[in-house]
Amino acid sequence: MLNRIDEIQGMGFHLDLVLRKIQKAYLRTFDELGVDTTIEQWVILHQIHQLGEGASQRDIVNENFRNRATTSRVIGGLERKGWISKTRFEGDQKRFKLELSPKGQEILNLTLPRALQLRKLALKDIGASEFETFLRVLDKIGENYEEDHPQ
Repeated sequence: MLNRIDEIQGMGFHLDLVLRKIQKAYLRTFDELGVDTTIEQWVILHQIHQLGEGASQRDIVNENFRNRATTSRVIGGLERKGWISKTRFEGDQKRFKLELSPKGQEILNLTLPRALQLRKLALKDIGASEFETFLRVLDKIGENYEEDHPQ
């Protein structure tokens, strides 16, 4: 199959197809639960939860693969929905502290179990060694496209 990559519309086509299926499953699940959110909003909501009391906007920007402006826009949307609060850290007026509001915690409590089920679904019938190989291959492909990587 590797020698047929160009014949079958390139690997980007396949990666994009799988990504769209995953996104569709998450959005359908959020819709079934009556939660009006985007995947980006949900990911950031979850990251704030994982980071706990020390969650900062800078941390979220550094952990996402989005630029600062996009991340700020998504955080602003979560704030407008009342799912998070954004304040300054005490003694550090440069950094924004992000916290889940009670409504944000409620949304996360509702959606997280289903999101975890979707993550398990992704691994259905895939062995641990197969998944490790898959991740190593994806990392290698990504490295091949790094700007500082010689062609």
